[in-house]
Amino acid sequence: MAKMERVCLDEVIGYFDELEDPRSSINQKHPLISVVIVALMAVLGGAGGPTGITRWALIKKEFLMQHLDLPHGIPCKDVFRRVLCLLKPDAFQHCFMSWLTALRAKAAKATGIDKPILAVDGKTVRRSHDRKKELGALHSVSVWASEFGLSLGQVACAEKSNEITAIPELLRLVDIHGTIITIDAMGTQKAIAEQIIDSKADYVLALKGNQETLHQAVIDYIDQQAKNDFADAQARRHITQEKGHGREEIRSYIQMPVPETLRGLELWKGLKSIGMATLVCARDGKETTETRYFISSLAVSVKMFAHAIRSHWGIENSCHWSLDMTYREDESRIREPHLRETFAWLNRFTLSLLKQHPGKDSIVMKRRACGWSEKFLLEVLVGATI
Repeated sequence: MAKMERVCLDEVIGYFDELEDPRSSINQKHPLISVVIVALMAVLGGAGGPTGITRWALIKKEFLMQHLDLPHGIPCKDVFRRVLCLLKPDAFQHCFMSWLTALRAKAAKATGIDKPILAVDGKTVRRSHDRKKELGALHSVSVWASEFGLSLGQVACAEKSNEITAIPELLRLVDIHGTIITIDAMGTQKAIAEQIIDSKADYVLALKGNQETLHQAVIDYIDQQAKNDFADAQARRHITQEKGHGREEIRSYIQMPVPETLRGLELWKGLKSIGMATLVCARDGKETTETRYFISSLAVSVKMFAHAIRSHWGIENSCHWSLDMTYREDESRIREPHLRETFAWLNRFTLSLLKQHPGKDSIVMKRRACGWSEKFLLEVLVGATI
């Protein structure tokens, strides 16, 4: 058992070989890789900051001393804080890329999905602001592979309005070749659409007021075609119906080729289709209707179009919700810029690891089990039964 655990940790250690130590030589008492891996394991086990990491590590001292290079024992809280503050978030995140590539390949093989949906969306850690230092709350944009349960990258930005500049950087960070990128209306920009197409990917982009002319043109065309039930538009329709939790939801999707007369068509690289999604929700005798409009580089295939739209919400339901409810991320008061960004990434990456574990327990229970059982922690960490 001990030999197998050592081999497993050696594999994990290898992912961080190229991580440069940001500390001065006189402050390198504890090996950088050991500090980072202890932090990663502690976050898996429930830690939410440097104090929690240190407390967890002291409880697990015997286990950690046996399997990691810790010649001077367990680092103190200040060591964890200093290291995680000094590490540049982009360099730190880059070390996970080969690990993520392996996880992504394994998930693709297990699911049989060769054209995954990658949802791009932003999230704010609401209590991470510091008014005295004029530091706004951390807002970051991330990529979530909905079918795989993997967070593939994140880029921090000052506020939601800066997502327009953060999204291109994020798409350069992640391998998007052969995928379908879904983005809310904030990211519906001509340059972003072009970047996606140039990267050999496809897009499904939501429309709202930020692209007012295009938005209205799509609405007008669809409304016009609806008058004769889309007989002249080569449209395709897909309807789903779901019941549960005291409500009934009917979703209707319509997709059609983009008309050659659509205003501004030539400005949107790769644009092939337009569509709309209508949600009718009945609950407690009340009915609500919501309709949204989209542009896409996908040829007309309404089930694929519908799947992309539904999958986009996976970043809210499977990722953001878990970060807030399981990790209590929205309550975090970490306010050092690099430290809070590093923890945001550790949260997303460890959530991804927990979702890869085949056990049927909830994410909450799996995370608790990582704190309780060293064997289970290693299973989650290396993605294999030990």
